[in-house]
Amino acid sequence: MSVSLIGLIKAAILNGTPLLFGTSGEILTEKSGNLNLGVEGLMFMGGAFGLIGPVIYGNLAGDQASGALAVLIALICSFGVGCLGSLIFSFLTITLRANQNVTGLALTIFGTGVGQFAGELMRIRVGGNVTVSNALKSAFADPILPEALRKIPVIGEIIFGYNLFVYLGVIMVIVMAYFMKRTRPGLFLSAVGESPATADAAGVNVAKYRYLATVIGGGISAVGGMVYTMTIAGSVWNHQGLSGEGWVAVALVIFCLWRPINTLWGSALFGGLLILYLRLPIPFLPTQIYKVVPYIATALVLIFVSLRQRREDQPPAGLGLNYFREDR
Repeated sequence: MSVSLIGLIKAAILNGTPLLFGTSGEILTEKSGNLNLGVEGLMFMGGAFGLIGPVIYGNLAGDQASGALAVLIALICSFGVGCLGSLIFSFLTITLRANQNVTGLALTIFGTGVGQFAGELMRIRVGGNVTVSNALKSAFADPILPEALRKIPVIGEIIFGYNLFVYLGVIMVIVMAYFMKRTRPGLFLSAVGESPATADAAGVNVAKYRYLATVIGGGISAVGGMVYTMTIAGSVWNHQGLSGEGWVAVALVIFCLWRPINTLWGSALFGGLLILYLRLPIPFLPTQIYKVVPYIATALVLIFVSLRQRREDQPPAGLGLNYFREDR
């Protein structure tokens, strides 16, 4: 295996990690029957506040700032703002029964605006780039496993050469897959997404499951925005850096057939496609063509799944439909 191929694989996994969080959170949401198209806005808010939190902490702590604490603050800030945005979406769609498609698009506009406003406001206040110290940057971006493991020929860099968030994402996906397939609450969640009326008749609290899945899923998606800002973007705020990541995450949900475990390879594949124009440029092929490849791949998967007509490959039957208990 050549060094360039190893570098491409590593770059694909690193660039796919924000998508891993964004997609996993949306899968959890859609499994409950809620279709949240506001992932782009959630990731923007997560990216902005996930950076602002460590910046404020670093300014207050100075040379005494702890990298581990900065990472924890970034996770809390991004997850918290994602939960707040998703709570607004949940109230509108679950309690007030607003149209999920329209509300999701509104959340995208709202979240993008809030994230850009917060990031640009901080940039104006500091009078330059919004970033953290080099010591704190290393806590987010540097590999966390021992160097001896990374020196193992071929597989060392591919398996052991990543930052904390890559391994955290893998653990999260495995736990989520186990939760959905092997636990009673996970099965109840799937039942709510497939047939809320049947689940309600069986004594399952439909509103509770939809609220929890949507709010927690939104928080996870927002963490993906923070991971992008703090690793790929070099812990520097760029109001255009996250553009399109949320929509790619939504497309990846379909590509992975609503199965959390599929995001492990799907996110790496999409991450590789997104940076392929940098690693494998073709002179006569515009960059924009590279960037639409993930969406073309998703469309092909949709066509293939439709032709197979297997129920397990289809979205939850109640996806995008508000539940009216009086119509049961």
